[in-house]
Amino acid sequence: MVALLASRRRFSDLSEQEVLALAISSEEDDARIYGDYAAMVREEFPDTAKMFDGMAAEENAHRGRLIADYERRFGPHIPLIRREHVAGFYSRRPVWLVKNLGIDRIRAEIAKMEEDSANFYLEAAKRTSDAGTRRLLGDLALQERRHEELADRLEAKNLPADAKAEEDGKARRQFVLTWVQPGLAGLMDGSVSTLAPIFATAFATENSYTTLLVGLAAAVGAGISMGFTEAAHDDGVISGRGSPLKRGLASGVMTAVGGLGHALPYLIPDFWTATVLAGIVVFVELWAIAWIQNRYMETPFFRAVIQVVVGGALVLAAGILIGGS
Repeated sequence: MVALLASRRRFSDLSEQEVLALAISSEEDDARIYGDYAAMVREEFPDTAKMFDGMAAEENAHRGRLIADYERRFGPHIPLIRREHVAGFYSRRPVWLVKNLGIDRIRAEIAKMEEDSANFYLEAAKRTSDAGTRRLLGDLALQERRHEELADRLEAKNLPADAKAEEDGKARRQFVLTWVQPGLAGLMDGSVSTLAPIFATAFATENSYTTLLVGLAAAVGAGISMGFTEAAHDDGVISGRGSPLKRGLASGVMTAVGGLGHALPYLIPDFWTATVLAGIVVFVELWAIAWIQNRYMETPFFRAVIQVVVGGALVLAAGILIGGS
């Protein structure tokens, strides 16, 4: 994780030339994504496909305007800078992950794409000293906002809902991005990654106090690490994921909670009583994670069970076998 973060540039450290190069590659990628979505839904939703085709054409037009402005200022060579090269920059979900989730999810992805792009252009405009570039970036931000409004109107036409429902939907998405997503990542890390060391210690020593100390150290240490990592790698300005402090707090606290859940039973002096209770807690933790993934992240429940419960059980078994050997 540290090596990955170290190899990426922060958005605030990019020069104006690099910001424009990033905008050009992002528009190219988005145009291709819209084209992929159009091809996917054309047979069943031809009107939606036409809208996506139009949005792809507009993204290509945006790219042309950006290239012209770049060449005016910096010449014909455009360095290759992509989203994945910039720490905390918004990312696009692979099309193949979305295509089986239905047209409603695709429309939601489109709305998020345009919101991300508009936020990027607004932030980029603040960082440029050239009046022409600043005006261009501001215009593109407005056009991306119009795309978002068009996607919202399309969704309202096909899925009638009042304004309150729309506001609730946006609030829920923000809640998931700021609290649920980092909190879930922390809970998974804390619950699963601490299983092996805690239960290895437990079966190696058969001593509640020693196991408790190891569990506390593992849980608190993992919570601090995950919290700082979440807060440091994304300031939330471009990605729209919200305050890094909130996300870091959610991730750190839930990581510690995940580890402490099966460490605290070892407050009980009797080793086997504590171990049985810790095993019950692990079972509840893993199923709770699977439920949260299904409820908020739209992961199919069976897949969530396979990923979390089965994976956690294997880690638990590894810890027991290592400690008992």
